[in-house]
Amino acid sequence: MINNKKIVVIMPAYNAEKTLEKTYNEIYQNFVDEIILVDDFSEDATKEIAKKLDITTIVHENNKGYGGNQKSCYKAALKAGADIVIMLHPDYQYTPKLIPAMASMMAFGEYDAVIASRMLGHSALKGGMPLYKYISNRFLTEFENFVTGQKLSEYHTGFRGFTREILEKLPLEDCSDDFIFDNQMLALTLYNGYRIGEISCPTKYFKEASSINFFRSCKYGLEVLLVSLKYRLSKIGLSVNLFNGSGRILNTDEKLNYYNIRNSN
Repeated sequence: MINNKKIVVIMPAYNAEKTLEKTYNEIYQNFVDEIILVDDFSEDATKEIAKKLDITTIVHENNKGYGGNQKSCYKAALKAGADIVIMLHPDYQYTPKLIPAMASMMAFGEYDAVIASRMLGHSALKGGMPLYKYISNRFLTEFENFVTGQKLSEYHTGFRGFTREILEKLPLEDCSDDFIFDNQMLALTLYNGYRIGEISCPTKYFKEASSINFFRSCKYGLEVLLVSLKYRLSKIGLSVNLFNGSGRILNTDEKLNYYNIRNSN
C-alpha cells in the first residue's frame, strides 16, 4: 500500500512467455498489493509462466483484443478492491521500476491518472522506437493537444495508471476492444475533468516486445483522429455516442475465468 491505498498492477498479456518473468522480477513488490495478468488466448506458455510466478491469472477462452483484455484486467482489479491500478505491458518495453512513483502521484491525491511518457526526456528514439512511429506519435499528440487544450507529451503509451473512481465511473464497457481503447479511455478521462499527470519513462524496442504492424498503426492513427473529432464535437454541445454520458460502465459482476486459483466470481 501507499498512503493506505491498495495498489494493483494489471498486465494485459498475449504471447508474453519470453518477457513476462523479466517484467515481473523488476516490480517492487513491497509497494504492490496484487498483480493480475489476463492472458488473451495466447498460443504460448504465458499462463503457465504466470502460474509459476504465483500471479493471479485470468484466461480468455477466445481472443478478445487488446481493449477487451484491458476491460477484463480492470474488472478484476476492481473486484480485488484496488484503489490505484497500474497497467503495465508484460513485454518488458517499459520499466516496472516506475510503479511506486506513478502510484504515489495518485495515492496522495495529486492526480487521477498518470501516464509514463516515452517522449519526455527524448528516450523514445534512444530506446529504438522506429522513426515512422516517433513522427506519427508526435503528430497525433500535437493534434490531440490542439483539440483538447491539454499539453501532454504523448497519448499513446502502454504504461499508465488510474484511480478506482475513474474505472468505476467512466463508460469503459462501450469503448473499443481494439487498440484504440487506450486513446478513448484518455479522451474520456480528460472530457470528464480528471487530472492526468506524466512521468518520464525510458523504453526498449526489441524483437520480443509487442508492437502493432504498419497497417494497424495507420488504422490506429485514423481512429485517433476520429476520437479527437468526437471529443471536440461533444464539447461544443453535439450528441456523440462516445461522450454523451449514457454509456455502460464496467460490469464487475461478470464472471472471470481464473486460471491458478479456485473458480471465482
